[in-house]
Amino acid sequence: MNLKLGVIYAKPVEVRIGMLEKRIKRWTIVFVVFLLLSGLTAFPIESELYLLSRWLGSESVLGEWISNCYFAVKNSNHSYPFLAYGTDWLAFAHIVIAIAFIGPLRDPVRNIWIYQFGMIACVLIFPVALIMGNIRGIPVFWQLVDCSFGVIGFIPLYLCYKWSRKLELQSFPLSS
Repeated sequence: MNLKLGVIYAKPVEVRIGMLEKRIKRWTIVFVVFLLLSGLTAFPIESELYLLSRWLGSESVLGEWISNCYFAVKNSNHSYPFLAYGTDWLAFAHIVIAIAFIGPLRDPVRNIWIYQFGMIACVLIFPVALIMGNIRGIPVFWQLVDCSFGVIGFIPLYLCYKWSRKLELQSFPLSS
């Protein structure tokens, strides 16, 4: 409700619905763009790690870890280039998941389940990062970096889910 010169009035339902739709669309697009960027960076991983390791150096714990990753990827790509196919599929999975969000961009109420799917995927990052990270010898600080993607991804998905539910209630009010 807005307050103007002491008079309280409500925005028309159409205006509230339009505002919700714009908000949902904006945050869905932000999520999709970051998901695509996250996936596309898996293709040139050796080059990216090289640049990052040169930029960070190896004096810090993070720099040492990135340098170690770079040499591992470089040696694997040289000796066993077919292993890089795994990161190609990782990139592909990110792209396919991003494409799934076209549904909520078209109709967030009907495709609300995609937001739920995304939130579940974000939550599942935690056990995968913490269990498999431990098994694979990934430093704890890097496991937490991986977990942060779950938190960062969950927030816009939850907001879009909540706003889609609100949109549903405003678009299809219960008849009395």
